[in-house]
Amino acid sequence: MILCFVIISCRQAIKLLAYIHNKLNWYNFATKFFETSEMHKYSSLKDQHQLIYTKLKKQFSLIAVFRFFLGLLIFISIWQFIKHQDALYIGSSILLLVAFIVILNWHQNVKYKRNIAKKLVEINTNELAYLNNNEIPFDDGSAFIDANHLYTYDLDIFGPKSLFHHLNRTATPIGNNTLANKLSIAIDSKNIEPHQIAIQELTKKVDFRQLINATAKLAELDEAGYNKLIEWSKQEVEMPNKAVTILRFFIPVLFFLMIVLSVITSNVLYTYLANTFFLINLSLFALQLKQIKKELIATDKIHETLNQYALIFNLIIKEDMQAAYLVNLKDRLSFEGVNAYQEFHKLSKLFNNLSSMQNPIGAIFFNGALLYHLGVYKELLFWKKSKAKQIEKYLEILGEFEALNALANFWHNNPTFVFPKINHQFQINFKACGHPLIHSSKRICNNVNFNEGSFMILTGSNMSGKSTFLRTLGINMILTNAGAPVCAREANVHPLQVIVSMRMSDSLSDSESYFFAEVKRLKQIMNELDEKKCFVLLDEILKGTNSDDKRLGTIKVVEKMVQKKAIGAIATHDLEVCNITTTYPNNLSNNCFEVEIINNELVFDYQLREGICKNKSATFLMNKMEII
Repeated sequence: MILCFVIISCRQAIKLLAYIHNKLNWYNFATKFFETSEMHKYSSLKDQHQLIYTKLKKQFSLIAVFRFFLGLLIFISIWQFIKHQDALYIGSSILLLVAFIVILNWHQNVKYKRNIAKKLVEINTNELAYLNNNEIPFDDGSAFIDANHLYTYDLDIFGPKSLFHHLNRTATPIGNNTLANKLSIAIDSKNIEPHQIAIQELTKKVDFRQLINATAKLAELDEAGYNKLIEWSKQEVEMPNKAVTILRFFIPVLFFLMIVLSVITSNVLYTYLANTFFLINLSLFALQLKQIKKELIATDKIHETLNQYALIFNLIIKEDMQAAYLVNLKDRLSFEGVNAYQEFHKLSKLFNNLSSMQNPIGAIFFNGALLYHLGVYKELLFWKKSKAKQIEKYLEILGEFEALNALANFWHNNPTFVFPKINHQFQINFKACGHPLIHSSKRICNNVNFNEGSFMILTGSNMSGKSTFLRTLGINMILTNAGAPVCAREANVHPLQVIVSMRMSDSLSDSESYFFAEVKRLKQIMNELDEKKCFVLLDEILKGTNSDDKRLGTIKVVEKMVQKKAIGAIATHDLEVCNITTTYPNNLSNNCFEVEIINNELVFDYQLREGICKNKSATFLMNKMEII
C-alpha cells in the first residue's frame, strides 16, 4: 500500500512539474527578471545624474551672477583710475582681471560638467524608453540600406525597427559606420573570440560606456563635417615661403623696437616707423590670408569637436582594461611617444587660435603687431605635415570602441543571451534560439542543429512562423559573425557568410521584373557558394513564375545547395518539394510549423517540428471572413 502511494505521489509530482514547465517559460521568466533589473539600474543612474545636473545648473547660474559683478568692479576700478590717476586703482584692476579669468575658466568647467550630466540623463532616459517599448530613440541606419547586399536588405539589418536601430548607441559618424560594417561584413573568425571577451569586459563598465557616449554626443560632428576633416588630413602640405617665415619674426621685432624708441626718445620718427611696420605686418597677413583660409575646415566650431574627441581618447587611455583586444586598441592610440589625446588637444587649440582671426578688430591688432595668425598658420602646417596621417587611424579606433560599446550595451540589456562557442567543423547548434528583436514576453524559441552540408526544407501555412524562423537564424548568425551575443540558451557555431533571398522587388529604374531580380540573386548565391561554404536562407523562391515551373526550379535549386554543400534552410508552400529528401537523406531534412483549429480559431504555437506540415489555414480563414 505504502509503495503504491509513493508511486502515485511521484507520478502526480512529475505531472505537476511537466505542467509548470509547459505553462511557464523559464528562459523568458529569467529574461523578464533581468529586464526589470536593468530598468532599475537605468532609473537609478538617471536619478543620480539628474541630481548632479540640477546642482551644476544652480552653480552655473550663481557663477554667472558673480562674473557679472566682478566685471562691473573691473569697469569701476578702471574708471576710477582714469578719474583719479591713482596707481591703487590700476593695481586693483589687474587683480580683479586675474580673478575674472580664473572665474571664467571655472565657469566653463562647470558648464562642461553640466552638459555632460545632461547628456547622461538623456542616455538613461532613452534606455528606459527603449526597455519600456515606448520608442527606439536612436539612429536607425537607413543610410546603409542596400537592396543588393547579400543579406542586410532581406533581414532588415538597417532601417526603422531594424537590428541596427535596436543596437545603435553610437554618437559619432565613424562609430555609426563601424557598427554598420560589423553587421554588414563578417569579421575574421579568428577575431570573434577576442571580440567576445572585449564586449564582456565593456558590458560591466556601464559608467565608462555612458561617459564616452555622452562626451561623443557633445562633439556634434555630422557625416559631412567628418568627411571634411578626413579630407583635410590627407591634403598635401604647402609650407610658406622662407622669406615670409623670416619676415614674420623680423618685422614684429622692428615694430616693438620702434615703439620702445618712440617712448624713450619721444621722437615722432620712430612713431611713424612703428606705424609703417604695423601696416607692413598687415600687408603680409593679407597676402597669406587666402592660404590660411584653405586650412580652416568649413565646419562650425571644429575646434570644439576636436577637443571632445581628445577627451574621449583621454577616457579610453586612462581606463584600466584587461581584454587583449581592448589593450591592443589602447596601445594603438600612442604614436612616437605622443598619444591621441595630446594630438587632438593640440590640433583643437591650433584651430581655435586660427579661427579667432574671424574677429576683424582682433585680427587687425594681433596681426599688425605680432603677425599672430601667420605664426599659428605655420605651426598648424608643421603639425599637419608630421601628424595628420594619424587622424584617420585614431578615429577608426574611436569608432571601434563605440561599436563595441553598442554591442556591450546590447548584452547588458539582454543578459540571458549567450556568446556562442566557435567551432570549425561546420556545426551550427542553437538551443532555445529566438529572434533577439521580439520582446521576451512574445518570443518563441526553438532548438536547431546543422552539420556540414545539411539543408532544411521548411513547410507550414501562412502566418505559422516560417519567415520569422529564417530571420531568427540569419540575425543570430550575423550577431555571431560580429562577435556579439546571440538570442539562445546555448550556441555552438561555425561562423559562415550569410546569404539570403527573402525579399525581392521590381526595379523600375532598371526596367527589371520581380522574377528577374530573384533569378539574379540566386545567381549571386551560386557564385558565392563556388568560392566558399555559406549559410543560405531562401524564402518561397521563384514566386514570379507558374506553379510547375516554380516547383521544378525550387527542386533544382535545392539540389544545387546539396551539391555545393551549403548549410541553411528553404521555406516553401509546395509540399512536393519535400519529396526530394528521400534522394538526399544525409543532407536534406523536412521540418515544419503547424497550425491547429481550436474553438473555431486558428492557433499557432510557432514550435519547430520534424516532418512535413499537414494542416492548412488559408481556406479556413477565408471561410471565417466570409470571403468564400
